[in-house]
Amino acid sequence: MFQSNVVEEAIIAAEERTPSPGTPSPKTRSPGTQSPGTQSPRTLESLGEFGLIEALSAWLPPAPGTLVGIGDDAAVLAAPDGRVVATTDFLIEGRHFRLDWSAAADVGHKAAARSLADVAAMGAEPSGLLVALAAPPDLPVSWLESFASGLARECARAGTAVLGGDTSRAGSVVLAVTGLGDLGGRAPVLRGGAAPGAVVAVAGPLGHAAAGLALLSAGLTPDDPDLAALVAAQLRPAPPYDAGPEAAVLGATAMIDVSDGLLADLAHIADASKVQIDVHTAALTDPLLTKAFQRTGGGATSEPLPPHRPATRTGRAGTGQTGPAAVPPELSWALTGGEDHSLVAVFPPGVPLPERWRPIGEVRPGQGVLVNGSRYQGPAGWDHFSSGG
Repeated sequence: MFQSNVVEEAIIAAEERTPSPGTPSPKTRSPGTQSPGTQSPRTLESLGEFGLIEALSAWLPPAPGTLVGIGDDAAVLAAPDGRVVATTDFLIEGRHFRLDWSAAADVGHKAAARSLADVAAMGAEPSGLLVALAAPPDLPVSWLESFASGLARECARAGTAVLGGDTSRAGSVVLAVTGLGDLGGRAPVLRGGAAPGAVVAVAGPLGHAAAGLALLSAGLTPDDPDLAALVAAQLRPAPPYDAGPEAAVLGATAMIDVSDGLLADLAHIADASKVQIDVHTAALTDPLLTKAFQRTGGGATSEPLPPHRPATRTGRAGTGQTGPAAVPPELSWALTGGEDHSLVAVFPPGVPLPERWRPIGEVRPGQGVLVNGSRYQGPAGWDHFSSGG
């Protein structure tokens, strides 16, 4: 398994919780990989479907507001607001994670984070997850227990838990996760509310998960804590869930989580709002991305981008450099990388923003997304059905 002690320490430091048990690599699924004389690990086949459901009930604590949890035909959840925010995400082995890179607990964390971030991006507080799991019968029970631990811990970080789900058999691990949320009496923050003059700001990192993926793809096991933190961002993204409701209270008029790439996701807001968004790369500079680019020797476009004046915290243009200058190529990770699941929101001009909300651009009349006032050359982010997806 790829994960080094330094990467594990980075995961612990980033999430402020104890390490979860590790996971066997895919090869340990096969009985042929056991040492002579050793007992084969208990598998999903020996546990059985109903044994798995019973085990999951023990491994996963109930969510606040749960009236009926795991074990009945369906869960019953209190809905104080009277409205329910709902979203669904797939997590597929070989597509969204690799078992030779990710511990089982990592997969659990990522499975929860992807859906919970969508809930937060609506301005809602997460209220529960439904998790459908399909897996090979020779998957070790120890892997499932560690997966459930990661799932429960990420849910706990968002103040919620797993309500129930479904199980089935498959040739590889496939997850379908439904996230539910409560708006607390507030209006949902949609994609279509951006207006010219507004400021675009982000809560959370940009490009860290993509840089971590580049390090993993290059076969590098970082012993540098900074680089290990980037790998941890890929294996266990840590969205700022409470920033979603915070943005709603601050008056955010549009919001989305950065899953497919900043430019791709901002394009959804621009299209829905019928506006143009200009991203300022001066606000995206990150020494961790520079260090990762130097370590990997590339992985991002080398085409320079035009500069732009940085935005202030209230979204007005600053008085920075306006002459021609090359923008570091590693910024393509921040612009198009995705998978950080940070929240990007649009705020009315002049709104004082908390420190964690970093202004990165502005809304203008027009259409599409610009970078430093110009069209970005190259893919704007991830597309599952494109030729490169």
